[in-house]
Amino acid sequence: MLTLFYSPHARSVDNELKRGSGFADVPLSVAGRTLAAELGRHYASEKLDAVFCSDLQRAAVTSAIAFGRRGLPIVLDARLRECDYGEMTQYPVDQIDEGFNRYIVEPFPGGESVMMVVQRVGAFLREVMREYDGKTVVVIGHRATRYGLAYWCGDIPLETLVLSPWEWRDVPIWRYEVHAPHLERDVVVHAV
Repeated sequence: MLTLFYSPHARSVDNELKRGSGFADVPLSVAGRTLAAELGRHYASEKLDAVFCSDLQRAAVTSAIAFGRRGLPIVLDARLRECDYGEMTQYPVDQIDEGFNRYIVEPFPGGESVMMVVQRVGAFLREVMREYDGKTVVVIGHRATRYGLAYWCGDIPLETLVLSPWEWRDVPIWRYEVHAPHLERDVVVHAV
């Protein structure tokens, strides 16, 4: 079993403008840099073996600020990126939220579907499970990264995860246990 903590990247400039970044490589805001340092303090008492993050700068910089002084390996991985919103990149968040409901299986125009994100997160987890079984890691990612982690680490149908309201937390840390048998199943989506 792999113990995995997940946190979303700290606040970006697009978050402050209420835009959905997708694959756009936007920086953290000034407030986001402060929140990243605070996130690191929340993890200070956890024994960790590695940190994995999306290769987009908002996740990579969050990881560097939160964990850089701990001497942990910080591994950037494109499979942990947000969903590619294609033509809807940097659209208002309200429109992106509606898109998540419509694009679970069908890709965003010129982009990818949530199911495609879940598949790449599954590939990431299978690889990390082989190398870190019995250890504890952190993943810093995005909204769709969390959908993938929740899908592979539980029994909740993908459409239920996507259609549920985002769970905001004062301390944005989720804990998952990754079991090898869960990673061997296919991504199944029921009619939405």
